[in-house]
Amino acid sequence: MKKSISLVISAYNEEGNVKELHRQLSEVLTGIKMDAEIIFVNDGSRDRTLLYCHELQKIDKRVKIVNFTKNFGHEAAMIAGMEYAKGDAVIFMDADLQNPPTVMAEMVKLWQGGEKIVLTRRKNQANPGMIYKMCQKLFYWGLNFLSEVKIPKSMPDFRLLDREYVDFLKKFDERDVLFRGMLSLITDVEKLSVIEYHSPERLSGETKYKFSLRSIKLAVDSVIQFSVRPLYLAMYFAIVIGFISFGLGAYVIIEKFIMGNRVPGYAAIMTTITFTAAVILFVLAIIGIYIGKIHLETKKRPLFFAEYFEK
Repeated sequence: MKKSISLVISAYNEEGNVKELHRQLSEVLTGIKMDAEIIFVNDGSRDRTLLYCHELQKIDKRVKIVNFTKNFGHEAAMIAGMEYAKGDAVIFMDADLQNPPTVMAEMVKLWQGGEKIVLTRRKNQANPGMIYKMCQKLFYWGLNFLSEVKIPKSMPDFRLLDREYVDFLKKFDERDVLFRGMLSLITDVEKLSVIEYHSPERLSGETKYKFSLRSIKLAVDSVIQFSVRPLYLAMYFAIVIGFISFGLGAYVIIEKFIMGNRVPGYAAIMTTITFTAAVILFVLAIIGIYIGKIHLETKKRPLFFAEYFEK
């Protein structure tokens, strides 16, 4: 019997949005008419996000708070919320109001109709910026080219998971986590129900999803987590370079000893040496990243440290 839902809301410096989000959520939950808990995961916010969450908790017993001692990241926030969630289904969303709470009603309706997982697809993005749009395209192209796990574009972490899948995902004991990738490992996302929506203008604050070195690191980590294909590509690249080097060597021998032509070759030699060295370093870097990931995974460090507040 499906009796309750848990809302896991990741919040980082969203003081201008949490109260309005709570108001909208309350309206939707009134229409759904199910037991619900609203779990705000404060991801080390430096503004008054935590204070406002505590104020909401005083007037609404459904509000629970998971407070990180520092910014551990969006993925850790979702996992933390999942650990504390008690509902028969869990809905994940961000606190920035870019995930419209009204979509939840349709999510719950599909879930009550038998769907175990309900995904969403953003039909637009409010003020994404040219650089962000380009980087987003490159991110998904590179990720899906290099990884065996395919992750669809424009599908945020705004989704509903049945308790069956929540409990299964909690068994994953990994330090580096990409939530969308984990879901793609256990089910065919192409066959799941998808709700399309328009992302509204931000009520307050700025987007946290901007191009940065952290974004590049996320892209690299995402590939390494789900694939060893970069190692094979590096091997194939090395084989190609080997054939080219063999061809150049044969050319020099023919020119000098058969055709009797002088082969100056200083620039060609230096270019070949530096290029080959760059390839070697690149391949070693790929191997090093994999070894580094293994090193961190074997330590089994906790993903986060948090306080839990329940009224």
